[in-house]
Amino acid sequence: MDLVILAAGMGSRFGGLKQIQKIDEYGNFIIDYSIYDAIRAGFDRVIFIIKEENYEIFKETIGKRVEDKIEVKYAFQKLDLLPKGYKMPENRIKPLGTAQALLACKDLISDTFAIINADDFYGKESFEIAAEFLKSIKNSQNKYANVAYYVSNTMTENGSVKRGVLGFDKNNLLNDICESSVEFKDDKVLMKPLDEKIPERLIEKDTLVSMNLFCFSKDIMNYLEERFPKFLDENQNNLEKCEYLLPTVVDELIKEGKVTVKILSSPAVWYGITYKADQDNVEKSLKALVDNGQYKKGLW
Repeated sequence: MDLVILAAGMGSRFGGLKQIQKIDEYGNFIIDYSIYDAIRAGFDRVIFIIKEENYEIFKETIGKRVEDKIEVKYAFQKLDLLPKGYKMPENRIKPLGTAQALLACKDLISDTFAIINADDFYGKESFEIAAEFLKSIKNSQNKYANVAYYVSNTMTENGSVKRGVLGFDKNNLLNDICESSVEFKDDKVLMKPLDEKIPERLIEKDTLVSMNLFCFSKDIMNYLEERFPKFLDENQNNLEKCEYLLPTVVDELIKEGKVTVKILSSPAVWYGITYKADQDNVEKSLKALVDNGQYKKGLW
């Protein structure tokens, strides 16, 4: 099983490369905890999707530390990774989104895989849930999953965060993903959809949201590739800012009846550095997990 780690973003709100921000007294990063948990759950290869100019710093800081414990591969998300005949404006700098990022590792994926963000702590339980599902869909197609979190377990007191609020049926099959900004409001959570045509509303703290921990079989790549030209055509007047996003493509595929996505709820608590002020809380929380024996001191 492959673990694909999205690490090409620059973390604009935090002000730098969040992926190489030391998070404990041993010099580990959040990404180290994810890889550690993935190995324990049975993943045997990790694929980092990064910017090519960050290759050396990733290899020296993260790759070198784990390459003797799990097979490591690198894929580069480039602005010229486009369908034939298309090109980006010269002044575009930001990567083109998570769906394009995933296409960067198309030729590296073996079969089933999970995908995560580099700068989010997902928790041991979530990787175990993902691994169990991936084993169950071996040699299958069009059957995916999202390891979902209770929204109250994914919040920061330092501002709003972006989450995909999930709608699903009685069989726990995903109906839709509403990308939203969420923040605490009294005893509930205020959800502000990024699509301004959808009104904001209060949601319960146990509402399930996506943290981008998807489980896929390799056939997702075909869908991403097929739909990329249409996305670019629809955004030809917005190529400086548009993003080809994985949740949006998954949402479309579900609505068209082409795939199913099982919602697998996780009891894990998310930790991440969305804002600089989050750093102290994340450090204290991870230290507590080490102190109570959930993680080995120093990890590696």
